[in-house]
Amino acid sequence: MSHANKTPRILITMGDPAGIGPEICVKALADRDVYGVCRPVVVGDAAVLQRAVETAGARVVLKPIGDISHAVFETGNVDVLDLKNVDLALVEWGKVSAAAGKAAFEYVRAGVELAMSGAADAIVTGPINKEAINMAGYHYAGHTEILAEFTGSRDYAMMLVDGGLRVVHTSTHVSLREACDRVKRGRVLIVIQLAHQAAKDLGIACPRVGVAGLNPHAGEGGLFGTEEIEEIIPAIDDARALGIDAVGPVPPDSLFAKARGGHFDIVVAMYHDQGHIPIKTVGFELDEATGLAKAVRGVNVTLGLPIVRTSVDHGTAFEIAGTGKANHESMKEAVLMAVCLVQGRLSGR
Repeated sequence: MSHANKTPRILITMGDPAGIGPEICVKALADRDVYGVCRPVVVGDAAVLQRAVETAGARVVLKPIGDISHAVFETGNVDVLDLKNVDLALVEWGKVSAAAGKAAFEYVRAGVELAMSGAADAIVTGPINKEAINMAGYHYAGHTEILAEFTGSRDYAMMLVDGGLRVVHTSTHVSLREACDRVKRGRVLIVIQLAHQAAKDLGIACPRVGVAGLNPHAGEGGLFGTEEIEEIIPAIDDARALGIDAVGPVPPDSLFAKARGGHFDIVVAMYHDQGHIPIKTVGFELDEATGLAKAVRGVNVTLGLPIVRTSVDHGTAFEIAGTGKANHESMKEAVLMAVCLVQGRLSGR
């Protein structure tokens, strides 16, 4: 069935063709709920996606197109902007390769260019392998850095979401030593502002932002470090002067439990693992007997871009690629989150 053109047009980049990205794309788009809220198009390679359809037993038919204007957006028929950039003889399931890295990078670049041109309302990215894209000659730490460069963005941040737990990161893919050096008043203020706006875009009228400390016990008045006194507290004061309800620094060992309990609408973490560990602890559930994922919840959002971008909150999972066992829950959530953020921007909330 066709859907009204008022729903957002969402581009889904396939991710690394050797990983689970193709499988979770076709599984998510087999869900009728997705077509009820958006008009999705996969940016990828039709041959790889067909291999994933057959492996996963997904009940969809692929419709390769050469231009996004040719998409028909019909439930059960997946429109694929086919870049035809994968030689199946060179790209094996679960294998890191320059060929796969090059293809994955090209999907992201094409998606960003289309979104920046206004041809799409948002992009949702499948998982890429950082080693593979670097082997292909694209020297980026990850999606966030690629997106920032191709959109010309300077003040951006990563947000992870699982249900009511929302976490924005002051720094991400740097060493822990460098992450500590990046906790500066100006940067913390920018991230608080991005967190505040993101929560508003998600429909929270007056967000309460919980700001983590960097050190144990948030420094304990300077006993365990002075970053809270010298950098984080001044940034919080600056945010409050701008009318933002920012609270902290809160000791990081209790902040996330408080956020899950409703004390805060969104959290500012000081570095990658401080924010990722609580999100993935509550969002990832493994079966003790098989070791496979029973649930893989969580969405990655890049804040501060001129376009809406969301992503799955997991990697390429090479160990199960090609088995048909990949969990597509995070991909579906990423699509629904993109729709919500597009609607938030359009409403001006």
